[in-house]
Amino acid sequence: MSTVAFHTLGCKVNAYDTEAIWNLFKQRGYTQVDFNDIADIYVINTCTVTDTGDKKSRQMIRRAIRRHPEATVVVTGCYAQMAPDEILEIPGVDLVIGTQKRDQIVDLTEKVMEEQKPMKFVSSVRRQREFEELDVPEFQDRTRASLKIQEGCNNFCTFCIIPYSRGFIRSRKPENVIRQAEKLVKAGYYEIVLTGIHTGGYGDDLDGYGLADLLVDLEKVEGLERIRISSIEASEIDEKMIDVLTRSEKVCHHLHIPLQSGSNAILDRMNRKYTVEDFAKKLEELRVALPELAITSDVIVGFPGETEELFMETYNFVKEQHFADLHVFPYSKRKGTPAAKYRDQVPEDVKHERVNRLIQLSNVLQKEYAKQFEGRSLEVIPEEINEEGLLVGYSDNYIKIAFRGHPDLIGEICQVRLTEPGITVSKGSFEKQLTFGKKNATPFPEEIPLQLV
Repeated sequence: MSTVAFHTLGCKVNAYDTEAIWNLFKQRGYTQVDFNDIADIYVINTCTVTDTGDKKSRQMIRRAIRRHPEATVVVTGCYAQMAPDEILEIPGVDLVIGTQKRDQIVDLTEKVMEEQKPMKFVSSVRRQREFEELDVPEFQDRTRASLKIQEGCNNFCTFCIIPYSRGFIRSRKPENVIRQAEKLVKAGYYEIVLTGIHTGGYGDDLDGYGLADLLVDLEKVEGLERIRISSIEASEIDEKMIDVLTRSEKVCHHLHIPLQSGSNAILDRMNRKYTVEDFAKKLEELRVALPELAITSDVIVGFPGETEELFMETYNFVKEQHFADLHVFPYSKRKGTPAAKYRDQVPEDVKHERVNRLIQLSNVLQKEYAKQFEGRSLEVIPEEINEEGLLVGYSDNYIKIAFRGHPDLIGEICQVRLTEPGITVSKGSFEKQLTFGKKNATPFPEEIPLQLV
């Protein structure tokens, strides 16, 4: 039986795509082995969001070739889409397939193996108008399932290469989203994370059907307990969306809304198409409708032209808005984007010093948000066991909580009392198990000894 190994670089969408590709190989009788083991086929799903992403992708390709020179090496993903010829120049690469036609990847791999001649299957993403159906009925070692609902982005921010590697927005047909959601529930998942390259743009290419409509339809999926939106732009949260969020019993009380900068001057240079005033107004509307909503965000620090004064505008805006958590990134030049050509690049040491300051602020805000729920019971789905032997998982409102419990509670919904708000991880005490039907036949006792790993 032939074996296949995978390595994924980059974002959660890439991780989803790798799972989908593995599902195709599995259906054809292949066995998966670890990427560090000897395999007949190596599949590297690449990233090109930064120049560093390209470099790491090349490193992993060469590592696979060194490990087993006789293996078939397949390279896919965003870097493969952007630079297929560059990849084919690496001796030992057999197949390059971009961000399309991956539903044919097994046939193409077997064709390359038979003909013993390197091949390239990469076409222009600009002409693509249909969502590529790649089904993932279950995930390996995951308690939260991702469900990819769209591909591509129309925004063309000046720092981002992704519209060039993924193309314009293509939304998955609603009936196919619902069908896969039902499969995931049957496979034992209580929470589904809706994901995509520009998740909030779902429906921009559909006739009168958008993300809010999809949420309403997903609400009807029996057995699905949580629906989480991976990311949504402030401009995409209209009255209809707020109404759906307010009425929903399944959509998580957590929204990830990318800010990128708290300075209007920088937002304009980024081509972000909103002002900090617009952003603040939207957050105010959300908090009136959903007072305890967790709002997390992304911020890029050190974008070209960012002075200390402009950085402080971002710092103060973040502080005023009381985000529940923040992902902070130093700006990284990406060849081929307008921002890479800007002359007023910020020195690396300045960028990293600002990143550290913003992370320290984020830690304070994160603990402040968690403190609101001290002494309260929250519903947590444990995902893993940490080095202390505690179960760790996320509440509905995205507070990461560690608590003492039986390992078989992983993947189940548990009622946990938050006892100690913390930075990154808070602590809690197990109260009771709320679900039993999918993972376990019977509940576990409330008094559970510390589990050692």
